Amino acid sequence: MPAEPDHPIDPPLIDLPIKTASRGFYDGFSREVTIPSKVIVSLLIMWAIFFPVSASETLSAANSSIIATFSGWYVYLVAFLMFTCFVLALFPQSGTLRIGNPGEKPEFGRFSWFAMLFGAGIGIGMLTYSTGEPLAHFSNNPDIIRGLVDARTAEAVRPAYIYTFLHWGFAAWGTYALVGLAIGYVAYRRNLPLTIRSALAPLFGLRLSGVWGHLVDIVAVVATILGVAVTMGIGVEQFVMGLARLGVGDWLLDPDGSSSIAAVILSLLVLVGASTISALSGVGRGIKWLSNLNMGLSFALLALFAIVGSAFGGLKLLGVGVWDYLRTLVPNSLTLFDAGGEFGDALVQWQLDWSVFYWAWWIAFAPFVGMFIARISRGRTIREYVFGVVLVPSLMCFFWMAMVGGTAIDLELSGAAQGSIVNAAMSDQLFATLAVLLDPAVAAVVSGLVVLLLMTYLITSADSAILIVNTINGAGESESERNHHILFWGVALAFVVGSMLILGGIDAIRITMIIGALPFSFVVAIMGVAILKAVIYDLFRKHHGVPTTAQGCAEAAEGK
Repeated sequence: MPAEPDHPIDPPLIDLPIKTASRGFYDGFSREVTIPSKVIVSLLIMWAIFFPVSASETLSAANSSIIATFSGWYVYLVAFLMFTCFVLALFPQSGTLRIGNPGEKPEFGRFSWFAMLFGAGIGIGMLTYSTGEPLAHFSNNPDIIRGLVDARTAEAVRPAYIYTFLHWGFAAWGTYALVGLAIGYVAYRRNLPLTIRSALAPLFGLRLSGVWGHLVDIVAVVATILGVAVTMGIGVEQFVMGLARLGVGDWLLDPDGSSSIAAVILSLLVLVGASTISALSGVGRGIKWLSNLNMGLSFALLALFAIVGSAFGGLKLLGVGVWDYLRTLVPNSLTLFDAGGEFGDALVQWQLDWSVFYWAWWIAFAPFVGMFIARISRGRTIREYVFGVVLVPSLMCFFWMAMVGGTAIDLELSGAAQGSIVNAAMSDQLFATLAVLLDPAVAAVVSGLVVLLLMTYLITSADSAILIVNTINGAGESESERNHHILFWGVALAFVVGSMLILGGIDAIRITMIIGALPFSFVVAIMGVAILKAVIYDLFRKHHGVPTTAQGCAEAAEGK
């Protein structure tokens, strides 16, 4: 009898060993990843604290060079990530593949899943930018720069929301979804470690067990800390502003209206301390409970704006804004403004300050959010995963910004606010809107609700980030018992945020994050290619009867 022909394709890689310590302080952790990551973050903190002038000058110079050189890279990379996600979801064969074994059920229900997605993704940003971004683009956007509409007029509202939705829609969530899918697909189908390097295994295989894999995970850890630091910095400033609005004390603010050193230190002690405690309890307890609380409080605040705010105007903005966003999504996602000409320099600067900053922010945030999304999304199909991760949170962001931001703009256009909202600091604009919209006593109560919501979002984001960093360092062990490492990353995050806020303000954190995002942006680009290869090859294996999962490989080996 002739021998059976070999299959035209081999089964997937189902083992990616990562060396970890077997005893001592780093028991269960990769020393090659954990120690360099800690050293880099510690050096950054000491540089900012002991050499603030040098740090500021060097970071500013590096930021200018990076933004000027790589702005096009960020723009086209994010467009590629969005396109890849939707292709995988919409293609019939790939969309039905499961992030896990065939027939496996999701660990979390849809409400808790959506709540954790939103809370870990950009919940903090919603509280600052729901008013801040529409108002900023209401005052200046590409149409205003070109002279097509006048600033702070009714005609400026529609383009303001095109760019607001551009920044907070599919670009953000497509970036997160791609990273989470690339990690979760190989982790739960092929039993590879739940860590960043595993996402590249379809391309590089066992070579990622060594130095190159360690380097990928180190870059991811540093990018995560810097990306979360931006979110924490924005949240801390708004948290302090809210406490000042509630009359806690004049000591919270400096004469120029920024957060005082004492306020920053106290806020970080409370917020990061609570975050660390929550991280020690794991995903299934503290983080899940806080995420559900966040969602409930968010809906309560939105209901308030729907009742007493510009509900009809907000819904109209939502409908028109979504249409305009979808109509202009492709050209706006691929547009890169050129310097020169009558408006060129101003358009380039606007894009660098807004779109490129956001794309860098989402990329820096992606290892944390992507890992977290992968951690909570086991058992879902690619189609359900992409639509759930991209469409639902995007629509939530759109609704929030249309209702809250639309109310703030309406108060300005009607003359009721008399510039008190649009001229306030971005961290104070939501509280300023409440002060104009409500009676003082009611405004104080609702402002207290916002402060509470902000606090829970800050805690959720920070504890999720700490847990994910620990997971990467622990070679994919998601529920590590090594609490001393969780404590280190909690303290490190507090020092990064505190040192930057005190010494250079939020701009210093933004600059540092943009620089830190650059190395990881190349990793994300390779992830996009890797997940395409993984899915295409699995479809090919499926067609030829070759196992596509670790479970299938084990059953084939047993002759089942």
